[in-house]
Amino acid sequence: MMAADYLAWEALQLDRHEFLDGEVWAMAGAEDRHVTIALNVAMALKQHLRGTPCRTFMSDMKLHAESANSYFYPDVFVTCSDADRASPLLKREPTLVIEVLSPGTAAYDRGAKFAHYRQMPTLREIALIDPDARRVDVYRHGTDGLWVLHPFDPGQGMTLASVEGLHIPDDELYADID
Repeated sequence: MMAADYLAWEALQLDRHEFLDGEVWAMAGAEDRHVTIALNVAMALKQHLRGTPCRTFMSDMKLHAESANSYFYPDVFVTCSDADRASPLLKREPTLVIEVLSPGTAAYDRGAKFAHYRQMPTLREIALIDPDARRVDVYRHGTDGLWVLHPFDPGQGMTLASVEGLHIPDDELYADID
């Protein structure tokens, strides 16, 4: 399928589908803890970024990774781009992407999807949240062009440098999780 065909087709679908260079993948529903963690992070980001040009989006907003000819639905992402603000249906210039890992998608999120995300020139950070281990791996794009891992163990929450050093403590990150 061509990208333009995907976009026209996806607009008519009841369920979401990601597009990876001609292939279409149905997005399965998520566990309540997955959705709750994503919501907790999105709320913290939205509050923190209020009054700035940055906007926080959740799983229903498409993100176009042009270099990979792909469209993804990240769990949470932030863009501070004027061009993205003018584009109501999809965004192209993220600053931060956050994925909450699921057993069925963790390998893909850490592998191929991560590889596509990090090709996006505006992206400064990628956070991968593991609900089972309550661990967060934050990858930051350094001035030397390298992506450097900043791990946060259980009890440490996470700190996001790309959004002015926002720290989300564990009790807020995992609020309402059984």
